[in-house]
Amino acid sequence: MDLFEYQARDVFEKHGVPVLAGAVATTPEQARAAAEEIGAKSGGVTVVKAQVKTGGRGKAGGVKVAKSAEEAEQLAAQILGMDIKGHTVKTVMIAQGARIAEEYYFSILLDRANRTYLAMCSKEGGMDIEQLAVERPEALAKIAVDPNVGIDTAKAQEIVDAAGFDAETGAKIVPVLEKLWDVYQGEDATLVEVNPLVKTEDGDIVALDGKVSLDANADFRQPDHAALEDKEAADPLEAAAKEKDLNYVKLDGNVGIIGNGAGLVMSTLDVVAYAGEEHTGGVSKPANFLDIGGGASAEVMSNGLHIILGDPQVKAVFVNVFGGITACDAVADGIVAALDNLGDEATKPLVVRLDGNNVEEGRRILAERNHPLVTIEETMDGAAQKAAELAAAN
Repeated sequence: MDLFEYQARDVFEKHGVPVLAGAVATTPEQARAAAEEIGAKSGGVTVVKAQVKTGGRGKAGGVKVAKSAEEAEQLAAQILGMDIKGHTVKTVMIAQGARIAEEYYFSILLDRANRTYLAMCSKEGGMDIEQLAVERPEALAKIAVDPNVGIDTAKAQEIVDAAGFDAETGAKIVPVLEKLWDVYQGEDATLVEVNPLVKTEDGDIVALDGKVSLDANADFRQPDHAALEDKEAADPLEAAAKEKDLNYVKLDGNVGIIGNGAGLVMSTLDVVAYAGEEHTGGVSKPANFLDIGGGASAEVMSNGLHIILGDPQVKAVFVNVFGGITACDAVADGIVAALDNLGDEATKPLVVRLDGNNVEEGRRILAERNHPLVTIEETMDGAAQKAAELAAAN
């Protein structure tokens, strides 16, 4: 889950990272009231910042400096409702102004390739870090971080030394990096980024703009994270699937996919996409990722079909199951029971491919039930082609 900037700021403050005052507003009038309060700390100057989960806000006109509360109100009126890379601005943050002397960059992220964490730091912040990494890679220090140790004083010193900070500035940055590690570890984050991390004219180090991504797999030990979710922006089908503990991701296609096991579902997406290109001229594409896991009980299958059939884009469903611990006859019983439970809700054709443990009995159960919506296919490629053709025809 990606956080809005104002949420990242609050998380930083919770862990002792130095930040400036900030408040959110959803109307110009609220922006003015916030600017009147916060601006008193910075000579009346505030910054009106669009709250969207995408980069490039400044270039798009979503970040403006206001020298009075009246101007903050006017700027908020301009920014609210703005479209930034497909994201509509519904909230702005009114941030305390800062007298910036220098801008830096710092981030901690999950380095999947090397199975560790990676800290990146540069004396040149405030710009597109991807561009800096390509054009002047020597200006971006990259330091591996041992997950068992994290960023202690010694590691923070190694990072600032690699980035080329002078001793005085580095000494001020070191404790801030330790606090940012507290954020990363304490919040189960996969990314903590500060751009820019600034030194003010008074010599203070402040996290001026933050980006935080949280690992949803750690939600069970982070109950406070539920309040950070942007439920309004969540896809309703994904939200409904989450309530049923289903591993579901909405895609832009017309063939619903159900499988047991993430690897099998990913392979199914590929063969459906290929079949759609070859047999329907690209009309048919995968509509979702849905992994029902190792147990395909009637309840789980019913929940999965309910979610997929609730997607108006879906025109056909491909159920692709490999019987392992859960045998194919149990899966077939689940499919039959699910269709009976759904009743009139089940209106779209299903193509079922079973293989593995007790496959013949599973196919016999489905054939005996002879449901008018169900087509049985023996091979994965054949089932994908049939599902693609049915979706295109419907």
